Amino acid sequence: MDRKINEHFAGAVVRKDLVKAVKGNAIVPSYVLEYLLGQYAASDDEATIQAGIDKVRDILAQHYVHRNESELVKSKIKERGRYRIIDKVSVSLNEKDDVYHASFANLGISSVIVDSATVNAHQKLLVGGVWCLCDVEYFHTEDNRVSPWILGSLKPIQMSNFDYDGYLDARAKFTTDEWIDLLIQSIGFAPDKFGRRGKLLQLVRLIPFVERNYNLVELGPKGTGKSHIYSEFSPHGMLISGGEVTVPKLFVNNANGRLGLVGYWDVVAFDEFAGKKKRTEKALVDIMKNYMANKSFSRGVETLGAEASMVFVGNTSHTVPYMLKHSDLFDELPESYHDPAYLDRLHFYIPGWEVDTIRSEMFSTGYGFVVDYIAEVLRSMRNLDYSDRYLKQFTLGSDISTRDRDAIHKTFSGLMKLLYPHDQATTEEVEEVLRFAIEGRKRVKDQIVRIDATMMAVSFGYDSLGGGWSTVTTLEEDEYPTHYHRRHSTRPADGTSAETYTSAPAPVPAPAAGSVQAELFRGQRDFLDNQRGVSYETLLMPYLRDATEIELHDPYIRMGHQGRNLVELLALIATAKDPADEVTVNLFTVLDQDPEHHTKQLHMLNDIVQGAAQQGIKVNVAKDPGGHDRWIRTNTGWRINLGRGLDIFQKSDGGWFDFGSSRQEFRQVRAFGVTYLREDN
Repeated sequence: MDRKINEHFAGAVVRKDLVKAVKGNAIVPSYVLEYLLGQYAASDDEATIQAGIDKVRDILAQHYVHRNESELVKSKIKERGRYRIIDKVSVSLNEKDDVYHASFANLGISSVIVDSATVNAHQKLLVGGVWCLCDVEYFHTEDNRVSPWILGSLKPIQMSNFDYDGYLDARAKFTTDEWIDLLIQSIGFAPDKFGRRGKLLQLVRLIPFVERNYNLVELGPKGTGKSHIYSEFSPHGMLISGGEVTVPKLFVNNANGRLGLVGYWDVVAFDEFAGKKKRTEKALVDIMKNYMANKSFSRGVETLGAEASMVFVGNTSHTVPYMLKHSDLFDELPESYHDPAYLDRLHFYIPGWEVDTIRSEMFSTGYGFVVDYIAEVLRSMRNLDYSDRYLKQFTLGSDISTRDRDAIHKTFSGLMKLLYPHDQATTEEVEEVLRFAIEGRKRVKDQIVRIDATMMAVSFGYDSLGGGWSTVTTLEEDEYPTHYHRRHSTRPADGTSAETYTSAPAPVPAPAAGSVQAELFRGQRDFLDNQRGVSYETLLMPYLRDATEIELHDPYIRMGHQGRNLVELLALIATAKDPADEVTVNLFTVLDQDPEHHTKQLHMLNDIVQGAAQQGIKVNVAKDPGGHDRWIRTNTGWRINLGRGLDIFQKSDGGWFDFGSSRQEFRQVRAFGVTYLREDN
């Protein structure tokens, strides 16, 4: 994979672990470091990489300004007359003298005169500041009003051009799975630590960079990397604390007419946005609602437009079922934003509780795009519209409103640009993206329906032009249907509380332990990536109970975690039977052909056989003649077809203190299906 990436994107990719290798104690965004690594270490040749690392380290050592060394750098500028530095530069207009003044964040100098041409060429200097390579000069005069600091040259650390057609041609050389993994590595994560759904959730965070005026919210537990992308990924995004937001800073300063952040940045992200007791400015909320709906805001009598996407990220303090039972999934927002009119402007809600807490082993050591390169690619695609790419195969439900439809279209367009910019998606791939876009908007709308009793529930789904209707549900709706469909109504006049329940399709119940076989469910059940609450106890044991002979076909009982899955199933069987009885389990699997792994597998299976025998279960191991299909058959007449065999759970590295280590219900599953059949009828 790394060779393929370097072959088709030579010079535009870098090994992601190099950023940590060169960063040291420099408080500088990743895209600045990757810009330098892209200049000197964009290669798969180890000698070139090492030479590039040394070069970048030398540049940082010589030119990056540490705040505690600012006086030393000032001295170098004075003694040499001219010196190159890397620093964050911001510019303001001095109306009194009619000149622009630059301030250097780490160097600690200000009032450095900047010519108008430089400011006009790089207007982001006026809002928030930009990391730059600068040549700073020193010339002292007797006039105390004149700053001795002179800006000799300024170069923002970002790409100037790229080959978009080459990008599209190279995309066609990768499969969809390979391309998704490349994007995940470009973000900085190891793809093998995420399931398919987990990867898509990560990529949704990129949509604001590729879609104009996209409104995204992500609420979830701490430490899941919600704000990382908006602070480190792109020079076109600005991350600000939720408490630092004001109308002049965000939109326009009526005192001097200066545009705010939305006028210059592609993405404005609000960190630490949640907090019920946070004080908010009503004028800001009103202007924000208008901007999010109409892409415009007022400055006195004049109406201005902007293209910045808005991202809101914050932490939750309760579990999902708690929020659904007692309030809604927007429960953590400040009161002024817990408003249906504001919430209805949001295009997608990322369920942050599905995202794993970031751990050191989750960071990528493979190759990904130099951040600055992919940031420019995404920015160029903001001019494109892919929202109609599903119309040849699917149509949205007729009762989906215009605002819901627009939200779905923007998410669908953004994901299609990210995944299929070359416009070569199959019908199945288009359907996957469409379902994901619908789900994200449904999560928003369902919460609005809970909050506002006057809102009608909407049936979210789509028609296939070659088939029938497909309903789309959210994952938490499938996991907690009783709480999810609880709807809050207005309080009656007598002061008693009132609640109503929306009608919802009844979920297929898990077969209950002890139920007679005639009552057990027959047919197909499907589970989604990241779903919790699934265990062998509810999934399999009702069908295995009372069986004295069980036939298990699973070709993949090779790795340690797969052996653990088998042991957990055997332990349930042992618990369910009478201690005086014996059960025979005939396991058909495939032995690994690698000599080293083959030996480890045999040792593992032997240990399992011996351990099971002590609990009254006789395990016979034989070669699976099919080598692929996974299913279970019992001598009580049941056949269970297992899409993934026993390996339904996602990898977890939480250790002994992870609740999932003790109970399967707390683990996230990978997408799979299971079919229950009676063979004696």
